[in-house]
Amino acid sequence: MMKQSLKTKVIIMLLIALTVGVLSLFLVGGTSDKLVYIEGRPWNYPKLIAPFDIPIDYDSVSSQHIKDSINAAFAPFYLDKNDVKENALSKIKGSLDSITSLKPAVRTKIINYVDTLFSHGIIDIDTQNKISRGEVTEIRKYSQDDINISTVSASQLRSHEAAYKELKDFLSQMHIPEDWQVSDILYHNIKPTLEYDKVKTETQLEEEYKLALAPHGVKVKGERIIDYGEIVTAEKYTLLKTYERILNEKKLDNSVKSFSRYGNIVLLFLILLSYYLFIRTLVPTVFSSLRSMVFLFSFIFLFVLIVYLISLLRPGFLYIVPFALVPIVVTIFFNTSLGYVTHMVVVLLSSFVAPDSIDFVIMQFLAGIIAIVSIKGLMQRSQLVVCALFIFLCYTITYVTQSVVRYGAIDTIDWHVILYFAVNCIVLSFAYFGIFIVEKIFGFTSQVTLVELSDINNDVLRELSENCPGTFQHSLQVATLAGEAARQIGANVQLVRAGALYHDIGKIDNPAFFTENQSGVNPHDVLKPDQSASIVISHVTDGLRRAEKAKLPEVIKDLIAQHHGTSKTRYFYNKALRQSATGNVPTEPYTYPGPNPTTREAAILMMADACEAATKSLSDPNEQNITEMVEKIVEGQVADGMFYDAPISYKEITEVKKCLIKRLLTFYHTRVSYPEDVKPTVSYDTDSSLSDPENLNIE
Repeated sequence: MMKQSLKTKVIIMLLIALTVGVLSLFLVGGTSDKLVYIEGRPWNYPKLIAPFDIPIDYDSVSSQHIKDSINAAFAPFYLDKNDVKENALSKIKGSLDSITSLKPAVRTKIINYVDTLFSHGIIDIDTQNKISRGEVTEIRKYSQDDINISTVSASQLRSHEAAYKELKDFLSQMHIPEDWQVSDILYHNIKPTLEYDKVKTETQLEEEYKLALAPHGVKVKGERIIDYGEIVTAEKYTLLKTYERILNEKKLDNSVKSFSRYGNIVLLFLILLSYYLFIRTLVPTVFSSLRSMVFLFSFIFLFVLIVYLISLLRPGFLYIVPFALVPIVVTIFFNTSLGYVTHMVVVLLSSFVAPDSIDFVIMQFLAGIIAIVSIKGLMQRSQLVVCALFIFLCYTITYVTQSVVRYGAIDTIDWHVILYFAVNCIVLSFAYFGIFIVEKIFGFTSQVTLVELSDINNDVLRELSENCPGTFQHSLQVATLAGEAARQIGANVQLVRAGALYHDIGKIDNPAFFTENQSGVNPHDVLKPDQSASIVISHVTDGLRRAEKAKLPEVIKDLIAQHHGTSKTRYFYNKALRQSATGNVPTEPYTYPGPNPTTREAAILMMADACEAATKSLSDPNEQNITEMVEKIVEGQVADGMFYDAPISYKEITEVKKCLIKRLLTFYHTRVSYPEDVKPTVSYDTDSSLSDPENLNIE
């Protein structure tokens, strides 16, 4: 496992703590516990046991029947306004006293008749209409002191018009002349004496509802409420609603709310801690990179925060959030396993606020798999469009299936959600812009960028082919060898191929000093060993300088710097030893600056580079000679500790050797020697071939 510095560990742990702390402010307590069920349809959740005593209320049909019965017999409240009655009687008496022709006995009969009508009650026109429609059969009359409440039959009540008509008939029976204007006096002084009291009526009605609809039983704690597949009857539906209501009320209790909050914080912490341990154990190269860890946790934090804000404003819009972007981005920059685990971490954290969290997790689980499978080996931007189409189909099929399973009918599907899926995937198809931004901010390199860098028509590679044709051909063959070896052990093929094409661009400055570009003249013959070594070693630093100028990605620069590691230019070092009178020569001037390979790709490139160059020096590149050469070079690199810092196992190194031997044999299998083509035997320094193929003494 690659090690982390103490500073990196502290930063990462602080980052985890910050992520847990900030997300807990938004997510904790927001977990969606809402159950989705429909009366008359199957229950699609596991068996539900009562966690507390639940009162058994009447179902909706029974409740409505009880309310209808109460409404039919209910008598509304009316205030008996005595002051209105007394004031009206006083005015009537005064007006009748002014009629001198009216006998006192007749006057007394009229007043008594009016008083009787008033005592029963004069009502307004609205109440009269309700009585006419049969909505009111009796009323409850109470005085202003609210002491005496009496029930009066609707048949005893009169409206203003009905009372006047009745009085007019009475006057006709009394043979009172119309010119006395008694009827006019009565008409203008008859006022409603009963006033409808809406507040008192509704309050009393609610009390009667509450009393009549009191629970008729209790579902004791531990009893089964409903089982999976059971039909949600009217009674079960009411019981479930009561269960949810009580559950929400309990959550409002501070003590329960605190325990819920602490529990959710623990869950949040466990999810992120598990993610951290996964990276530490199974993805050590990412774990050792502070930049990568900061990106992953920042990405998770920002994505989940956006999900929370959307759920707060419009929960239904969560279907528009392109969750598949997470596995796509992480897979492109790292690997499929990390991409998928990161995706599931985001999904689990988002489920804290997502409605129908079980269905949400299932849907995103499937979409994540589709995204990774369809995006693996991304080489072209058009693959993102195809990936988005597959994810749209996945979302749609999953949603329709879940709706049918849950509700048992296709007519319950909300087709607007399909439109949300379409918007989601349109956004996803433009994910390349997000990938580009991540590349620029964090310095990562996507597969698409590596493919673009592998175009041999770009400026740097074209200059290499023009100025160093031998080195260019060497780079092409190393790219082929390294790519095949990387594929064999599951390393990043495109990265090692691109790195192989650029690993020797530093030779552009001094092409003639490298054997593959020489044509009979070797300038090292006139130089001292340390001068030759300095020129050869400088192709690494010159390559890094050119890479910086060409703005090549950091991963390519790393491969340039590490393809020789800290090995020695052994040929020139041995030459210096032979020329030294004391036999004591310092190694520093003959040692590459390094560092040694820190990735599997850099280790593969080192092996492929050395083996390809060395096998060119063989006079007879048959299977035995190639095998011996590859074994000698790779085992020499292992013995020198070149791969100590690289996460590559000896088993993988063995697989790389086999692949290199197999591929090198195909390079030479067509060569046939004719008499006129026989070349002088090539001599090479065995020691130099072990770790310094750049300086083989090929004459």
